[in-house]
Amino acid sequence: MVTASPIPPSDLIARLHAIVPGRLLTEGAALEATRTDRSGWWSAAAPLALVEAESAEEVQAVMRLASETGTPVVPRGAGTGLAGGATSTPGCIVLSVLRMNRILEISLDDELAVVEPGVINQHLSDALAPHGYVFSPDPASKAISTVGGNIATNAGGLMCAKYGVTREAVLGLSVVLADGELLTTGRRTVKGVTGYDVTALMTGSEGTLGVIVGATVRIRPIPAGAVWTVGAFFDDVTAAAAACASVTAASIRPAVMELMDAAACAAVSLYLGREPIAPGAAFVLVQADGAGAAEEARAVEGVLRSSGGHRVMVSDDEVTGEELLAFRRSFGHALDAQGEVLVEDVCVPRTQLAAMFAEIERIGAAYGLEIPTVAHAGDGNLHPNFVIPRDRTEPGEFVPDFVWQAADELFTACVRLGGTLTGEHGVGLLKKRWLAGELGERGLDIQRQIKQVFDPAGILNPGKVY
Repeated sequence: MVTASPIPPSDLIARLHAIVPGRLLTEGAALEATRTDRSGWWSAAAPLALVEAESAEEVQAVMRLASETGTPVVPRGAGTGLAGGATSTPGCIVLSVLRMNRILEISLDDELAVVEPGVINQHLSDALAPHGYVFSPDPASKAISTVGGNIATNAGGLMCAKYGVTREAVLGLSVVLADGELLTTGRRTVKGVTGYDVTALMTGSEGTLGVIVGATVRIRPIPAGAVWTVGAFFDDVTAAAAACASVTAASIRPAVMELMDAAACAAVSLYLGREPIAPGAAFVLVQADGAGAAEEARAVEGVLRSSGGHRVMVSDDEVTGEELLAFRRSFGHALDAQGEVLVEDVCVPRTQLAAMFAEIERIGAAYGLEIPTVAHAGDGNLHPNFVIPRDRTEPGEFVPDFVWQAADELFTACVRLGGTLTGEHGVGLLKKRWLAGELGERGLDIQRQIKQVFDPAGILNPGKVY
């Protein structure tokens, strides 16, 4: 282990300049922007510097210098996280890999691509589309989030119930460790069980174990044939959630199964300037693709109707399907337009989806809060959004205590129902206080020991997760 030798900030800046001439920022809007992400959290102060790396070698050089001087480093991509995980800390180097945005290889025969971490998720799928392929992970932020960030948080999305979260799409990684050494994990083969699965360990590690500088990812063929869309309204959101669980229980595996409660539908309708189709009702959106999609859609229709769904629509029209998906994907923008929102992310067993919605309704009523909620109902992943009332918030306050108390009840209920604190957003800063409640003290201690192996000096993304 290298013994840290702190140096004056001016000397550190000079040495960083030598590594990335012309791509080092020590002031300005871009530097300030690293203090926050899409969660709305702001760190206490700007970082010492923002490094815009363009190669793995530059990342290695920065990490060697950071290790030598004991300087904390926060790896960062597009800054689209929702848990404060890539926000700067005072005195740190923010190491941006956003300029590392090349698609290095597309192998259709092996159904894989090799990319740098700064490649935008949608850009990869756009490059694959002419070949009839797609990159499966599709978080709501896919148009602006990076593949490296998706890997760092193990991002999910609308289609992960059928096609898997990011971890299932990652075959191998190139990672720069805290001391600057380059580690290659995984392989290009479909199968492989040599040694511990370090690739899976790195996926979802939120920049606390290393800096991802390259990835070998699976790609999949775009399913042939029409995509069938099913939509239905429910007067009771718990009935809608139970209907979604019934779809899964019927051994139907649609590509997309999304649930929006009445408040979420109303917020999106207002944002888009539309009259609500069914005021006060929850909405279930299902899409089936591939062979047998038509039969699958009809089976879904039957389950939704028998579960209390009304105004049921079934269509193979591509425009209609995309419009309904766009309605669902507009939820985040609609909530942003309403003011400050604490965006949350929990996941429960699919059989407990209705019970979790009931808990959200109870907690909202108990605290006098609006909590519009959408869910990836195909895998039990809910996104409750706490709308923060300005008239009950002190000036400059990010989230008032009573909102955190409501969130605490929500997290406790989730774990009690057999769920987990986060399905896809990660722990970051905002959820670390609840980690022991799910993992247990011994489990948390083991996590910290793993962190110690990779980052003995604790310079990688300090204060996050653990």
